[in-house]
Amino acid sequence: MNRRFAISLVLGAAMAGTSALTVALTPKVRTLQAHERFSLEQMIPARFGEWTIDPSVVPLAPDPDQQGMLEKIYDQTLSRTYVNRQGQRVMLSIAYGGDQSKSLQLHLPEVCYVAQGFQMVKQGDGALPTRYGEVPVKRLVARLHERNEPITYWITIGEHATKAGLQQKLRKLAYGLSGEVPDGMLVRVSTIQADETRAYGVQDRFVTEMLAVMAPRDRIRLVGAGPAQG
Repeated sequence: MNRRFAISLVLGAAMAGTSALTVALTPKVRTLQAHERFSLEQMIPARFGEWTIDPSVVPLAPDPDQQGMLEKIYDQTLSRTYVNRQGQRVMLSIAYGGDQSKSLQLHLPEVCYVAQGFQMVKQGDGALPTRYGEVPVKRLVARLHERNEPITYWITIGEHATKAGLQQKLRKLAYGLSGEVPDGMLVRVSTIQADETRAYGVQDRFVTEMLAVMAPRDRIRLVGAGPAQG
């Protein structure tokens, strides 16, 4: 065996090994089993506690360009407005994507609201307390003319609720290193109200009462397994 041929064999083996390693480390989208498939329309109750759907108020809808992009990224979306006996209204929007190798970052409320002319006047991290544990959330206040809209949202990546931003990226990276592409969900609740403190109180109560009547499996999908086990 001459030297040139030996070098060719070594290089060929190295290239084959690199190719195999790349395939092995490429995240694989996990196919949902029959018992894992779900419908947001059926999963989220239409009535619970004092809350019922108010069809007269529609949550903020994306413009046509955004809508087309969202349809490519998300497998399911849900938008509803609920009202209670006191006339308090909470807008609920949920987006679910089975493949989080595609980024949710471009469609976070901070971006979507600004793209539609709102001014983002406040934003910060928070925690939504529930009987199943605290859910890490972002608290925002968006404003358009006389409309003041406090917003609470959170993200689930795989089976864990996480903060948007760095923690979200690290969570996705951890799944990627394990060879699995996680699914993800973005849940947003908002109210049109001048007093943001009172608005967040209404939103927290709404979410807590909704979680209380959901099946455990559905609740985990919504807030992650971490809080549900807390």
